[in-house]
Amino acid sequence: MGIYTRILRPLAFRCDAERLHNLAISAAERASASTALCASLTGHYVRDYERLQCTVAGLRFRNPLGMAAGYDKNGRGVPLWTALGFGHIEIGSISAEPSAGNPRPRLWRVPEERGLIVNYGLPNHGAECVARRLAEARISVPLGINIVNTNHGPQSPPASDDAIVDDYIRSIRRLDAEAGYFMLNLSCPNTADGRAFASDAARLRLLLVAVRSAAPVKPVFLKVAPFGDLRTLDKFLEQVDGVPIVRGFGVNLPPGKPLPLAVPAARLSAMPGAVSGRPCQEIMDRAGAELYRRMDRKRYVLIGTGGVSDAAAAYRKIRLGASLVQMLTALVYEGPGIVRSITAGLEELLERDGFANVADAVGVDVALAGGRF
Repeated sequence: MGIYTRILRPLAFRCDAERLHNLAISAAERASASTALCASLTGHYVRDYERLQCTVAGLRFRNPLGMAAGYDKNGRGVPLWTALGFGHIEIGSISAEPSAGNPRPRLWRVPEERGLIVNYGLPNHGAECVARRLAEARISVPLGINIVNTNHGPQSPPASDDAIVDDYIRSIRRLDAEAGYFMLNLSCPNTADGRAFASDAARLRLLLVAVRSAAPVKPVFLKVAPFGDLRTLDKFLEQVDGVPIVRGFGVNLPPGKPLPLAVPAARLSAMPGAVSGRPCQEIMDRAGAELYRRMDRKRYVLIGTGGVSDAAAAYRKIRLGASLVQMLTALVYEGPGIVRSITAGLEELLERDGFANVADAVGVDVALAGGRF
């Protein structure tokens, strides 16, 4: 990571954040087309640790660390990300129809906090295009596909409940053959429909019943915003408990900005959106731990996200209930070597604490706290 952080990152950060991201995805797509290059990178980056191997929702993972949705929105570089050592890749969010997302600018770096401010609004190529691309890709680890309702733009009228549900179902049916699992994004903080739809119990039930009727072959997870209170969380779980296809949950970025941030107020006001990276770590950890504490652990599993910047942060999420963890922002700040660093660090931490397998560490801190975090 030294060359990246000392030399490459200072040069790269002179470029607009979204432009640089697009360049990185284009480079990943070109690299992914080369079997020889990906094999070479695999030999350099991938380390297999028996202690990190795990089975979650019937899927086998070489390690619990994955790439979070939002980095590769359209599945253009999956073979390259696999070669960097990730145990799974989650792409998207993908909608039934292509979307341009929110107007630019919509992505900013916050180096003072090792974070990003994100207001993309779900731009993607649409389910049909992504399905064709994935059908030709070499995918050797579980591939999660994050599904969301199409964002038709800030000036569009609100979509009807039936239209939103139909959007999800069309994407699931088109992508089922390519997915390792589905993550239904119920809480995008940067679109009006995404923020509100799943907060209503009747609408959530409508969606889940429709998804069950569509009979996806692959496991289904739900990505939700941190719940404001325990009553709302319990009502959510009551709705989900009646739909047996749901295998677990992920926690999305909360809308707005966790304060305080070491950023001048005038600059912060010019950057609408949600904050990813270290600034959201604490709120995401608490939200995940509370969800783990109250969910049916015999049925559901948790995928932890938010602020995974090193092995200690990933291990904390595991001990708070996450069977899998995902990262995104740290890749921007630390470079591709961060994946190998985190997996090696997790191996050391598990050995230090006497765990034979990563699954044995899941939720131990919630249990030690008497079930309350």
